[in-house]
Amino acid sequence: MENDYLNKNYSKLLEELHQMMMDNGKLLISDVKMLNPLVLAYVGDSVYDTFVRTLLVSGGYGHVAKLHKMAIEFVKAKAQADTLAKIMEILTADEQDIVRRGRNTKSSTIPKNAERSDYRYATGFEALIGFLYLTGQIDRLMEVIRRVIEVKTELQK
Repeated sequence: MENDYLNKNYSKLLEELHQMMMDNGKLLISDVKMLNPLVLAYVGDSVYDTFVRTLLVSGGYGHVAKLHKMAIEFVKAKAQADTLAKIMEILTADEQDIVRRGRNTKSSTIPKNAERSDYRYATGFEALIGFLYLTGQIDRLMEVIRRVIEVKTELQK
């Protein structure tokens, strides 16, 4: 998979979508930091899943079953945990704190196909994505996601 799909047009579209959604009340970083990390992960899961699906559709893959299988390789807990381990060095101290809070938050459920530790790290990853999105840090979100795609591409080699 090439990074060609992460172009300025997609970034601009994402920024416009975010602005449209946030016009009714811009969320401040201090407010977002007060949210339960599982809420951040809930939003981050959706944002990341939408990004992955958009990336795959942009790649010209047309069969839904194939798209679904490819998406799972990005969004499953193990993949997110492995990716997070590889990108931790590019995260700021505040971002690492969001990951830590997400990872350490107790969840009442764990998917049957995931190890507990992978699920917790994946929750931290999704909390980070949700935090960046909700605080309007779209450039940083795109930078993190670009690195995720690079790491995922490296892991597939």
